[in-house]
Amino acid sequence: MAYKLTVNGKSQTVDVPGEMPLLWVLRDVLNMKGTKFGCGIGACGACTVHVGNKAVRACQTPVSTVNADVKTIEGLSTDGSHPLQKAWLEVDVPQCGYCQAGQLMSAAALLASKPKPTDSDIDAAMSGNVCRCGTYLRIREAIHVAANGRKS
Repeated sequence: MAYKLTVNGKSQTVDVPGEMPLLWVLRDVLNMKGTKFGCGIGACGACTVHVGNKAVRACQTPVSTVNADVKTIEGLSTDGSHPLQKAWLEVDVPQCGYCQAGQLMSAAALLASKPKPTDSDIDAAMSGNVCRCGTYLRIREAIHVAANGRKS
């Protein structure tokens, strides 16, 4: 079946089964490799994208249920100028980097809904994103840096 999606502001039509996860539509059909496959059960957060303004697990989101614009890590900014991307570099968040696209997308959804989050807000919003390298304290610091528009 054909599904019309708007991904990062661009209208796309994909002819795929309705139960196909959004993750595979993005990666395999639209060739957008920024969104990562992690666990496949929605527990790790590596595949986090925005549908509407909500962070969702693309591995658990059937394409047939997508009824709002999709934003992936490629749509956060084309040149690395998003405040979170800048803060991620400033604080030196990534180690291996595999989870970082999902971490950034969850953080972006948090800041869109709560521009000045507390540590508790950050912990709650980011609790579904797993970082094997354990950079959680740097992630929290980078979110504060981005929210406050300052250097750490």
